[in-house]
Amino acid sequence: MNRVELSGKGRILVVDDAIENIRILRAALKDEHDVVFALDGQKALQVACDQHPDLILLDAMMPGVDGWAVCAELKASVHTANIPILFVTALNSPEDETRALEAGAVDFITKPINTAVVRARVRTHLSLKRANDLLRQMATSDGLTGVANRRCFDETLDKEWRRCERAQQSIALIMVDVDCFKAYNDHYGHQKGDSCLTVVAEAIAGCVCRPSDLVARYGGEEFVVLLPDGDEDGARVVARRILDRVREQGIPHARSSCAPHVTVSLGMAAAMPARDKSPAGLLADADARLYQAKVTGRDRFCGGD
Repeated sequence: MNRVELSGKGRILVVDDAIENIRILRAALKDEHDVVFALDGQKALQVACDQHPDLILLDAMMPGVDGWAVCAELKASVHTANIPILFVTALNSPEDETRALEAGAVDFITKPINTAVVRARVRTHLSLKRANDLLRQMATSDGLTGVANRRCFDETLDKEWRRCERAQQSIALIMVDVDCFKAYNDHYGHQKGDSCLTVVAEAIAGCVCRPSDLVARYGGEEFVVLLPDGDEDGARVVARRILDRVREQGIPHARSSCAPHVTVSLGMAAAMPARDKSPAGLLADADARLYQAKVTGRDRFCGGD
């Protein structure tokens, strides 16, 4: 989970089918923000997903996928739902403004473009987003390790399961358990135990790179890695990476039964979401394979064979 940046330039996505409007908005914003653009709705969805801008200035009337459809799709996705959208449009009726706000937009600016108004409203909504992001991070992050907490994981798993079911894509999961952690706490003390969990969490988080991947503390010394659009082959690659990365930390563990340093055991599973299946089944499969890894010697991963 990314830390919230409270200062610095924002990334603004400008969406308009008229290049002149894009030039005007870019000139107005480029000194304070990084500006990217899209000339149509389909490209806007791609850029929003790939670059995850801090704010979107969106034209309503465009050929093909119009601004209303773009807004609806962005708000329907767990990955883009929290990006503020400001409609910048030639439409100017109260009904149009109401439609925009009900669709999830935070503001409605009418053309012709007044650059001073645009700059002021962008600053306001960017400040609000940063404050909301900070509150959201505090509510969804584990206070000790900084990765996502159990509540965030449960909610994300449910949303991604339903999204992957609609898209007919698989989803993968890795359960991670710190080996002999009670013995570590008993020998080194709880303060050292907390430090150990923080280092392990950072090591795990460093092994995933896609924005949609999620690392969370599941409970105690257990962590979980959620890999939407992932299969067993991909999960195997990540699991091996985690195993090696934790070993490389070289955290001394004099009371471990399997190595002189801290190690982890991992269980992984993948599924194709369907109406007759549930996320609970995926969790149970990964947990069973984690148990298999522990009873067969620890410091290894099971699943995806």
